[in-house]
Amino acid sequence: MKVLALDYGAARTGVAVSDASGTVARPVDVVERAATPSGLDRVADLVAELGVERVIVGLPLTLRGEVGAQARETEAFVRVLGERLDVPVETFDERFTTTLAQRTPSRAPEDALAAAHLLQGWLDRRGAT
Repeated sequence: MKVLALDYGAARTGVAVSDASGTVARPVDVVERAATPSGLDRVADLVAELGVERVIVGLPLTLRGEVGAQARETEAFVRVLGERLDVPVETFDERFTTTLAQRTPSRAPEDALAAAHLLQGWLDRRGAT
């Protein structure tokens, strides 16, 4: 199953996609202002262009695993995105993905790298169950 991941941010949202086997994640792009109508259109276009079957959105829980202001904003985005797309949309704990992205040497945008780390974590966890 091909999966798209979003590392949501009000200004910039990193995008990553898995290979068709759902094994390896790679950074793809950054969507500016993803919660706006044009941003949602761009995400929908990527879902269609890349032929994904599911979208994972990083949920920025606090270090204690609690839902804070950023996580609530992300949950609101997920609700709107879920209404816009014809594929399932779910959240996944994204703690430490930005830190990992900052430590990963790459030419890809940091937000897209964070989405790739998020997606790889989701893929690995899915494969372990």
